[in-house]
Amino acid sequence: MNKAGVARLREFAGAEEARPALLGFVGALLICAGGLGAGSTRLHDPVLEGWHLSWLRFGHGLVVSSILLWSGVALMLVAWLWLGRRVVHQDTTVYTMVATTGFWLAPLLASVPLFSRDTYSYLAQGALLRDGLDPYAVGPVENPNALLDDVSPIWTTTTAPYGPAFILIARFVTMLVGENVIAGTMVLRLCMLPGLVLLIWATVRIARHLGANAAVALWICVLNPLVIIHLMGGVHNEMLMVGLMAAGIALTLDRRPIAGIALVAAAVAVKATAGVALPFLVWVWMRQLQNRPAQRGTEGAPRHPVTAFLAASAGSVGIFVAVFAVLSWLAGVGLGWLTALAGSVKIINWLTIPTAIANLSNAIGGLFFDVNFYAVLEVTRIGGILVMVLALPVLWWRFRHTDREALAGTAWAMGVVVLFVPAALPWYYTWLLAVLAPLTQSRTWLAGIAGFSTWIMVIFKPDGSHGMYSWVHVLLATACGVGAWYSLRRADVPRQAVDR
Repeated sequence: MNKAGVARLREFAGAEEARPALLGFVGALLICAGGLGAGSTRLHDPVLEGWHLSWLRFGHGLVVSSILLWSGVALMLVAWLWLGRRVVHQDTTVYTMVATTGFWLAPLLASVPLFSRDTYSYLAQGALLRDGLDPYAVGPVENPNALLDDVSPIWTTTTAPYGPAFILIARFVTMLVGENVIAGTMVLRLCMLPGLVLLIWATVRIARHLGANAAVALWICVLNPLVIIHLMGGVHNEMLMVGLMAAGIALTLDRRPIAGIALVAAAVAVKATAGVALPFLVWVWMRQLQNRPAQRGTEGAPRHPVTAFLAASAGSVGIFVAVFAVLSWLAGVGLGWLTALAGSVKIINWLTIPTAIANLSNAIGGLFFDVNFYAVLEVTRIGGILVMVLALPVLWWRFRHTDREALAGTAWAMGVVVLFVPAALPWYYTWLLAVLAPLTQSRTWLAGIAGFSTWIMVIFKPDGSHGMYSWVHVLLATACGVGAWYSLRRADVPRQAVDR
């Protein structure tokens, strides 16, 4: 950072608008401290044992750690909502949002994994490729080493459901750190940082392209606790996927479709969900081709829509295949990861409609007769897949006329996928937030996003489990969510503020 940047940062730190940033910074410090005992720690942590801090993970020590961590989460939520009230008043800037992101993120870069143990699975899967095994053919259990000890038992026999780009990254990390889980976690988190940077850059570009408020968009999809705490604190590869996808969308909207489609293809090579955006970008590219002169000397003569559509479709498929072929060749793997996507059926919670219906059927129907929960769950999940199969093509065709419609269609499609897949986890909703941010900036939407994000932040526990089967926990999370919604919905907004 140059001298001007340092001076501007110092000026920001001393300004009134920095108060939410400083409050969130304190919250992040508490999360980092509490995570040592209450986070998704290793089963046998040599750092805690060497510093004689193992007591933080048990008994009264665990209580202290939990209080510290949840106090930190509360402070970060309050800081986010405080900043959200400024957003409602449209009294903030892009620089404020970016600087605040830095304040909130810095302590978490040194924390243990939070709210998930996925990072241990990533390292174990990377070690499979490093040691000459195919992570798409065998699970981590086939490669006994120190990394395997901390993988959740449910995933030790599961093959990797991630694309070749991410497997390459995980392999690189394990080649660099060997069996050192702590170093591997830190390096892997640093590998997620480019995704956050890309998300910030892309969000600003997309918002300005659509005439939206870029600072508001950053509040929704970058400073959101689901991103800062879950994606970065939890070390999830969705951070890379979302950043690459958003950057690809931004470049395509900016009339650079070849680079844009290539980035979205790279996002798919991290995690398949990014592929939802590709068909909608075909419409964007088609319009750009349609409005481009076909030959020299025919300026202003539009291309035929069918010709433009076929060219955009062929170009998109060609770029996608080329990017995937190169990444798969570099990783030395095939397409076996696609079959592993079904591994998510092992997750059972209330975050998707099919699983929620099965749970409700079991809870209510069980009062009157015997219910085979897993049989009902299988039926509802098949129904969810049918909904996606029917809805996605309809959405693709419906939202095709403008750039805004293409982005809105992508958001609707992401929403359908998140709500009707067999299983979802809190950070899955960041996929949707990244696309919604420039589109949903009314006070009503901001309040709804605040309430839902707060609820889903509180309903999960720092060790990666959830409290959806505890009515006390559900009621507490719901109260927090309603409070967050109310704090923005009933904010005292001046007349000149936009309330669309």
